[in-house]
Amino acid sequence: MNATASPDEILDRLGGAARAAAGELAGTDRATRDRALQLAAEYVRDERAALLQANARDLDAARERGLAGAMLDRLQLDEARIEGIAAGLEAVAALPDPLGRELARWSRPNGLDIARVAVPIGVVGVIYESRPNVTADAAALCVKSGNAVILRGGSEAVHSNRALYHALAEALEVSDLPAAAVQMIPDQDHALVGALLRAHAHVDVIVPRGGKRLVDRVQNDARVPVFAHLDGNNHLYWHDSADPAMAIDVIANAKLRRPGICGALETLLIDSAAVDELPKLVDVLTGRGCELRGGERARAADARIGEATETDWDTEYLAPILAIAVVDGIDQAIAHIARHGSGHTDGILAEDPDAADRFLARVDSAIVMHNASTQFADGGEFGFGAEIGIATGRLHARGPVGLEQLTTFKYLVRGSGQTRA
Repeated sequence: MNATASPDEILDRLGGAARAAAGELAGTDRATRDRALQLAAEYVRDERAALLQANARDLDAARERGLAGAMLDRLQLDEARIEGIAAGLEAVAALPDPLGRELARWSRPNGLDIARVAVPIGVVGVIYESRPNVTADAAALCVKSGNAVILRGGSEAVHSNRALYHALAEALEVSDLPAAAVQMIPDQDHALVGALLRAHAHVDVIVPRGGKRLVDRVQNDARVPVFAHLDGNNHLYWHDSADPAMAIDVIANAKLRRPGICGALETLLIDSAAVDELPKLVDVLTGRGCELRGGERARAADARIGEATETDWDTEYLAPILAIAVVDGIDQAIAHIARHGSGHTDGILAEDPDAADRFLARVDSAIVMHNASTQFADGGEFGFGAEIGIATGRLHARGPVGLEQLTTFKYLVRGSGQTRA
């Protein structure tokens, strides 16, 4: 960081450049933006050795700092994950152009023709932790949707993020797109985060992607609109009509496929009419190293379940730990979710279509699932190519934030000389 410039001055410079770049980017055609993302994918593959070396530095430092296993898993890159990053860039490039879409059109009695069309939001600030792939995902989605982006990754992934940023910047330069369309805050000074949150003159929306402490700070301090992402305290309700084998398979996947992601299952609600099946689930989960914590009725069904405290129902573990509560019917399950859930992802396991429809209609979460793993709470799995985060608020963007959610709209009004009386 320039020692003579204050954090606000640095963000004023970055934000001003981003605003100019956004204006230029919005006027480019789809082919140019897509080609930049395709080139970025090529550069990511070409620079995999440098990416792995940078990531190894981050992993070594993270282990020295005692980061938990879930955080290390989020941070780690390997050949498959690097290929996934490159493939994600190509997937976003292949998506339809989100800009210029005619969302609605109508004519007025006075002959005015009015159209509502999709346009970029402008400048997006992304503050994120741990996962280097967010660098590429956020940049790809913003470039494709005609937005400039200012990135601020976590200190635990600083070398990985900068290596990925280098590949993205090179692709923009070769494609004759404005370099300031994708910028990364120059160092890890926390004062620069505060300056980004205050940069309302230049930044149109902030997307936080990380733990509860980060999101709380962003929501408390931001002077810029926020696509809020609360913690993923996700639930599955095992209805008594569910096929037991299916339920066990889905629950095990939802909890243990990748326990450290925000779509991981944290609490199972099992109907009292299905509780006789619980020991079979316990066999599977404990056999795979999952710690179980439950209420009195769950512990009575299987002694291998440890005691849950009241805080367990409100905890995003991001670890192989699962809370289990026995409930009497669907209304009690819905009430538990309303009290303890974070509005991220909740689901029902049921063969009864009426029960499923009731749950889907009444649970007020960004994503509500039926007979599917909560680990599908991901923009890529939704067909968005990638996501910039998952919004749990109720305005504009909700659920995975992809290309469509990174656009707003304007009205185009065409007349033939009309004047208003």
